[in-house]
Amino acid sequence: MKKIIMSLLVTSFLLGLSNISLAQEEELEGTVTLSGAWAIYPTAVAWAEAFQKAHPKVKIDVSAGGAGKGAADAIAGLVDIGMVSREPDPAEIKKGVVPVYILHDAVYPVISDKNPALPDLLKKGIKRQTWLEIYVTGFITTWDDAVGAKVGKPIHLYTRSDSCGAAQSWAAYLGKKQEDLKGIGVYGDPGLLEAAKRDPVGIGYSNFSYVFTREGTVVQGARLVPIDSNENDIADADEIYETRENAVKAIRAGRYPATRKNYFFVKGKPAGLVKEFINFILSDEGARIVDEVGTSLSLPKEERTKILMSLRAE
Repeated sequence: MKKIIMSLLVTSFLLGLSNISLAQEEELEGTVTLSGAWAIYPTAVAWAEAFQKAHPKVKIDVSAGGAGKGAADAIAGLVDIGMVSREPDPAEIKKGVVPVYILHDAVYPVISDKNPALPDLLKKGIKRQTWLEIYVTGFITTWDDAVGAKVGKPIHLYTRSDSCGAAQSWAAYLGKKQEDLKGIGVYGDPGLLEAAKRDPVGIGYSNFSYVFTREGTVVQGARLVPIDSNENDIADADEIYETRENAVKAIRAGRYPATRKNYFFVKGKPAGLVKEFINFILSDEGARIVDEVGTSLSLPKEERTKILMSLRAE
């Protein structure tokens, strides 16, 4: 009888703790504001919707505008979280930013599917030095010089006009900074992608988030230019990405060179509702949402656990 009573008491106690925990979760309320990287925006919106559904008294406001805006807004205290699709700058850390690694993805050179150099590009790809001469030094201004074949067309070069992670990451692949990139400035990922798609002799670059459809194919009207990473003058099969699945495999295997980390910038140590939201996005459910949205790559569980432990230890 004593054992039965004790068992009932323990069960009641555990249920009580559970109910307290649930009550605490239900009592979460307030607003969290985010701004910044276009690359992170689709996933952040999905995270926000799921978190708000679990906590009806919470409102999550998410707006895009580029990584530069996200970083500046977080530093100025205009938002709770800045979405930044590049590495943090030491100067930003000195201003009190705590970067939280949340996702990873890549940046891809994009052209129109009507580009006359497309057959040669799919055969040869483009080496890093050639990219430098197109985007940085300006030595290469025609598709003839880019692919080493007679095309008879100039290159119309496009870049980002706003401070952003895509431009920073593409420049970093070339060993440079965003301000070193040449080209006609276009605002935002959607704008730059559209400019490259609609110009038969144009070229731009865009985030993983925007170059693939929800079905996993490259967006209509665009093609991804192969990067000849091993410099064998051949666009090898594992350097040509026509589906998101192939691109993900290359990123995870470390074969694709223009990859990057994505961050949440928080001014000071994450606390309160902001901390609860970060805990959620780095949970198994948060990772599932990333994979479901399909515009970025989730972090491995061990990596997410490590990040959460580091935040708790601060």
